[in-house]
Amino acid sequence: MQTLTNTPSLGGGFTEAPQQSARAFRAVMNAMARPGVIETLDIAAPPAPLSVAAGTLALTLLDHNTPVYLAGKWDCAAVRDWLTFHTSAPFSSAEEADFAFGDWDALHPISAYRIGTSEYPDRSATLVVEMPALSNTGATLTGPGIKDSAQLSLPDVAAARANAALFPLGYDLFLCAGDQLAALPRSTKVRTA
Repeated sequence: MQTLTNTPSLGGGFTEAPQQSARAFRAVMNAMARPGVIETLDIAAPPAPLSVAAGTLALTLLDHNTPVYLAGKWDCAAVRDWLTFHTSAPFSSAEEADFAFGDWDALHPISAYRIGTSEYPDRSATLVVEMPALSNTGATLTGPGIKDSAQLSLPDVAAARANAALFPLGYDLFLCAGDQLAALPRSTKVRTA
């Protein structure tokens, strides 16, 4: 008899949750604290089109109090069932989401997401952007957590610059490609290379 966790849409979660979630959390926090650093997150096996890194990030940061928006083809039964089973995160509109998953085009319009308020700048969205690849080339990053400068391939340099200009308001970005993850917090200054 097959159990629920062995079905294609529900398997692929943490098998050793305490150790794996701690390892993933360290990698996620390191990526956010050190913009431009590319981490490997290869623990989860989510259904397509969710990447391994985005799935691992979801298992690490989402819970029943974290509204999630799935954009474009990421809003499918397999991803919804998998996230519900493993995280219990509720689904929401883009305007109400704490986290949004999709590629850059699917996540548009970016203006739909919360950027916080002057009283509560932390009440903003985090966008998890699926990328075809990540590399330490392209835009030049400076700011907190970066010794001199770093480089990172970004989906839209102009949008990243405009977001940084809103600081302390703005959204934060996680960029995922396969099992790789990088972060671009709103405090990071971005310029073309």
